[in-house]
Amino acid sequence: MVGIITYGVYIPRYRIKVEEIARVWGANGSEISAGLGVFEKSVPDLDEDAATIAVEAARNALLRRTIDPEQIGAVYVGSESHPYAVKPTACTVGEAIGATPNMTAADYEFACKAGTAAIQTCMGLVKSNMVKYGLAIGSDVSQGAPSDALEYTAAAGGAAYIIGNDDPIATLNHTCSFTTDTPDFWRREGQDYPRHGGRFTGDPGYFKHVKGASNLMLEQMKKTPKDYTYAVFHQPNAKFPQKVAKDLGFTADQIKPGLVVPRLGNTYSGASPVGLAATLDIAKPGDTIFVCSFGSGAGSDAFDITVTDAILSDTFRRGAAPSVEKLLQNPIYLDYAKYAKHKGKLVMQA
Repeated sequence: MVGIITYGVYIPRYRIKVEEIARVWGANGSEISAGLGVFEKSVPDLDEDAATIAVEAARNALLRRTIDPEQIGAVYVGSESHPYAVKPTACTVGEAIGATPNMTAADYEFACKAGTAAIQTCMGLVKSNMVKYGLAIGSDVSQGAPSDALEYTAAAGGAAYIIGNDDPIATLNHTCSFTTDTPDFWRREGQDYPRHGGRFTGDPGYFKHVKGASNLMLEQMKKTPKDYTYAVFHQPNAKFPQKVAKDLGFTADQIKPGLVVPRLGNTYSGASPVGLAATLDIAKPGDTIFVCSFGSGAGSDAFDITVTDAILSDTFRRGAAPSVEKLLQNPIYLDYAKYAKHKGKLVMQA
């Protein structure tokens, strides 16, 4: 059965509080945090980008399970913030972990769901026996223009999943998608920051697509929300996943382990994969996990997952790499000036 062989996460240690961002722009930080359900967000170090985050997440995945990197036949990295417009991040990751040269690789872009699209591709390649293992990563150093609403949540982080059918720690039982052409969020070539169409963000964008993919999954699997131990939804803020979970019939307890956005922010392509990783960090054999991502533009990918006995076996060492909770601990807080330097918001003339 095709499933997750191992996984890894990387989150930079630096943080900035929502109140600090609001202070600079003369806004009410307490009101903004209350409205978003987000209190701080991760910030990349000066030498970190989507590629370095992807590499670290992949290395953490390999720490948990002994896999010959040369057997990884496909590497796909989903991101909105690839370091190069023309030069694949996936090739850098493959080289860094020792998977080159006998592999296929590509960079994916689909706003915040590029990472789950990569998982779907790896599922197909493994299931068709074209590759033994596929590596799917969602990694971002998310962009938000100064004083824009996105700046309060746009964060940095990523998660890596090695997909195979050799004693997986969790089986990927089924996946389905719901996609339309919806102009809720975009960034043109050459622009530093994305723009968003406010009235398309909620119901026409996030809720229509997450509900569409989720209901399709429940219908195809002939299940109800009560059949799942946990659920993970894309988390641009804390309010959206909580509302969509309630509307679909999932409980607060089901989404609690994977709801990391209040202390992390929105890691864009990493958001759903990191939420799933946080859930796998505490999952037990037999647990069932419902996952539904969302990417502006717009679309959602849903997954039905069952945790296996392998998650507690000697071949998988969950404690060999840091958990999401561990990565969220002991943050280093920045003021806005240092945050702007870390994010490259200060552009000097040559």
